[in-house]
Amino acid sequence: MPVEWFGVIVILIMFVLMFFKVPIAIAMVVPAVLGIFYLKGWTALATVVETVTWDHSFSYTLSTIPMFVLMGELLFICGISTELFNTFRLWLSRLRGGLGMATIASSAVFAAASGSSLANTATMGVIASKEMLKAGYNKSLTGGTIVAGGTLGVLIPPSTLFILYGMMTEQSIGQLLVAGIIPGIILIILYMITVYVVVSLKPELAPMIHTEVKWKDRFIALKSTIWIILLFGIVIGGMYIGWFNPTEAAGIGAFFTFIFALIRRKLTIQSFVKALSATLKTTGFLFAIIIMAFILNYFLTITRLPFLLADIFESISVPPFLLFVLIILMYILLGMVMDALAMVVVTLPIILPIILAMDMNLIWFGVIIVLVMEMAMITPPVGMNCFVLRGSAPDLTLEQIFKGTSLFLIPIFLLIIILYLFPDIALFLPKNMY
Repeated sequence: MPVEWFGVIVILIMFVLMFFKVPIAIAMVVPAVLGIFYLKGWTALATVVETVTWDHSFSYTLSTIPMFVLMGELLFICGISTELFNTFRLWLSRLRGGLGMATIASSAVFAAASGSSLANTATMGVIASKEMLKAGYNKSLTGGTIVAGGTLGVLIPPSTLFILYGMMTEQSIGQLLVAGIIPGIILIILYMITVYVVVSLKPELAPMIHTEVKWKDRFIALKSTIWIILLFGIVIGGMYIGWFNPTEAAGIGAFFTFIFALIRRKLTIQSFVKALSATLKTTGFLFAIIIMAFILNYFLTITRLPFLLADIFESISVPPFLLFVLIILMYILLGMVMDALAMVVVTLPIILPIILAMDMNLIWFGVIIVLVMEMAMITPPVGMNCFVLRGSAPDLTLEQIFKGTSLFLIPIFLLIIILYLFPDIALFLPKNMY
């Protein structure tokens, strides 16, 4: 049997294990380890497992993840998310669909410090769902708006998914984080336009709010955004102008967030231990996936399956646009039946040689991958953001939430098309970094 077929068999076994809800890391490593043992023997397997585990467990770059995760957990403790929502509610509530726009805007600002889509959705789900439903908003529109805003947590830096992608593709994590800024801003605008267009066509979905708000109150409320903007400027701005690398930026961000929590008198021993515990759980989960992914990468390399696929695509002269469309369609279909993180970790080692063969920029492709992951996070039947919202907003059913998310797939599709036609939108800032 050709060695490439062993790669196909291992991939199929992984999909079967994931279908039966086996944890992602285990579903990846068990078939890969058995494959390495069969092809190379025990000595090679022991060497690979020891080397990969040791090298990546002590990776300085990988320490970026726990620092950014801790930063988000500390901000959650501070209660800043409630203040952000109230600020944008005061500024936008007079518009039809203003509460929906306020949800997206506050999610975007919170994403600039949390770096987590699920945390973003859970936090805003508790706050925004009550306000929107109380104001008479349609339940599907309410659910769709909240989960769409939550997806901004993986695009707007800092993003743990960009870090994971950078580790797997050996690309600059600083450039990847910065590459998400302009696309993130565009997606915020597209989301808000979507809300405005929908409620303009069907006004019954979002009743007008007639409460008078003084301009003085609006400007006073802006003080809640100052810390997030300052934190974002220090962390991302410092990376952009070359003051520090991504790992140093993450440490500085976590430190300043800790100081902010102390100043606001929100940090107790119990809440700090809770934040550390949540950080350890999230970090352990991600580290396990990363380490297992590198073991899988080694197995696929010795089977030469990724390179065989790249050679096939080159030999049949597939136009770059058609190849791009096929890759996006593949991820959309996989996103319907797989966890978004598992989908990317499993497929990236196979897709990467094809992308390199087609001479596509890997920083730009990283933004595309994150956008596709955003779609997977809100697509039935396994859209994780939808399940998170269902847990934090009991008044919304899964059917209502999934129905609402369909509206917000359109702006993500549109942004992917825009980035394909104008890749410099994502590459302008990374190209000009110091």
